[in-house]
Amino acid sequence: MPMQVVNGAKLQCSFGTAPSSLTVLPLAMTLSSNQPAATIMDHKPMLNVMPFGMCTTPTNPQVAAATAAALGVLTPQPCIPMTTSPWMPGSMTVLVGHNPALNNTSVCMCMWAGVVSVMEAGQATHQIP
Repeated sequence: MPMQVVNGAKLQCSFGTAPSSLTVLPLAMTLSSNQPAATIMDHKPMLNVMPFGMCTTPTNPQVAAATAAALGVLTPQPCIPMTTSPWMPGSMTVLVGHNPALNNTSVCMCMWAGVVSVMEAGQATHQIP
C-alpha cells in the first residue's frame, strides 16, 4: 500500500539535476507523523514545489534560448518549477480537508514536460490506499 506524503517529502523531476522537497502548509489542520499531511492540491510552484537544481529539458524557454546561444549544445538553466495542475491520482478514499490525500505513487506534471515524482514520503509509518 502507498505511503502518505507529508511536509518535507523528497521530490524528483525527470528533467531536474537535484532532488527537492515538498512544503505543505498546515491549512487542513491534519497531521501525519507530526507533519502536515499533503493533498493533491499541494502543487503550487515555489510555494509547495521547490526548484530541482538545473533544468535540462529543451522545452523550457530558458534552456532553449541558452542552447541556441551555445550553437546547439544543451545548456541547462536554473529550475523554476511550472507545476500548474494537481498531483494525480492521489488517494481515492482518504480526504484531507476536502481534497484527496497525496500518496507516494502520485505524480505531478511540469509545464516544460517534466514528471515530478515522490522519492521519499517524508514519513514511514502511515499507509493510505
